[in-house]
Amino acid sequence: MAFVTLDTKKLKANFEYLNNIFKRNGIKWCVVSKLLSGNKTYLTEILKLDIRQICDSRVSNLKAIKSLSPNIETVYIKPPAKRSISSVVKYADISLNTEIETIKLLSKEAKKQRKIHKIVIMIELGELREGVLREEFIDFYRKVFKLENIQVVGIGANLSCLYGVLPNNDKLIQLSLYKQLIEVKFNKQIPYVSGGSSVTIPLIFQNLLPKGINHFRVGETLFLGTDVYNNTKFKKMHSDVFKLYSEIIELNEKPVVPMGELGTNVEGESFEFDKTKIGKTSYRAIIDLGLLDADPDHLEFVDKDLRFAGASSDMTVIDLGENKKGYKVGDLIEFRLDYMGVLRIMNSKYIEKRLKNSD
Repeated sequence: MAFVTLDTKKLKANFEYLNNIFKRNGIKWCVVSKLLSGNKTYLTEILKLDIRQICDSRVSNLKAIKSLSPNIETVYIKPPAKRSISSVVKYADISLNTEIETIKLLSKEAKKQRKIHKIVIMIELGELREGVLREEFIDFYRKVFKLENIQVVGIGANLSCLYGVLPNNDKLIQLSLYKQLIEVKFNKQIPYVSGGSSVTIPLIFQNLLPKGINHFRVGETLFLGTDVYNNTKFKKMHSDVFKLYSEIIELNEKPVVPMGELGTNVEGESFEFDKTKIGKTSYRAIIDLGLLDADPDHLEFVDKDLRFAGASSDMTVIDLGENKKGYKVGDLIEFRLDYMGVLRIMNSKYIEKRLKNSD
């Protein structure tokens, strides 16, 4: 069986690196745990860290978090679906919102559950994903402040996730000014300006983050050491907290070019091959990992001499060339993963989840 490992020492080092940066700059932050897909073994390791808030986009994951640590503050980081209102109020202390009718339902449900439900209102800053339009947000806040059992604790924005619109000083200054405007107009205190995510971290190093931005939601950089803004890695962080291992289940020297009339494969793809390679061979290994579990585009061989030859639903073929390193059946092939690679692996029930360097 293929398996993925989470290196707890590297995760802790990444966490401490980020935590020190945020503390020096007076920023509170929450860990976005959706990458872990509610896996309790991995969530337990996260909860051992010095965190105050944990965020997720799945109510079932928040339920798992609360079962492990009832007192941790949980944040639901997408606008709630109407059919999920009861569960959102039950398992999320805070939710991110953009629809007044949804917030009215949260108010009604919070009253029913005898709770105060906290919300962050998201503002559209150009990414065109979730967010109240800028020309409408004053009226939006006016309506929300009238609702019972709802406490507005922040104003926020999302950037980079849909179209890759990058945060900059001007956009984030706008968000800070909107917060000030709301406080003055309604005589209310808004604790959080949640304008930060993994993509915003480089602005701290460049001294371009406005002072008003005091709350970050971070997942990818914590787990993968990614500098999302520049599409690279932070030198002082670990990019291999997660590793994937898959076993060779067949290894033979085979022709490079398929034999027979070609149609389409399982993904509907058709192929053409260089006719000059007819008659040539290479060593090909099959590993116990398929498209059901992982997308090869989001996996990177640790051994740079290996190449993907193709994949089907539950097997992947690797070209070993002349197999100079002497791979054999039963050996493990090791992969690094990017964000989408980890996300897909973690959602596969067929991939075993293990810890590395755990106490």
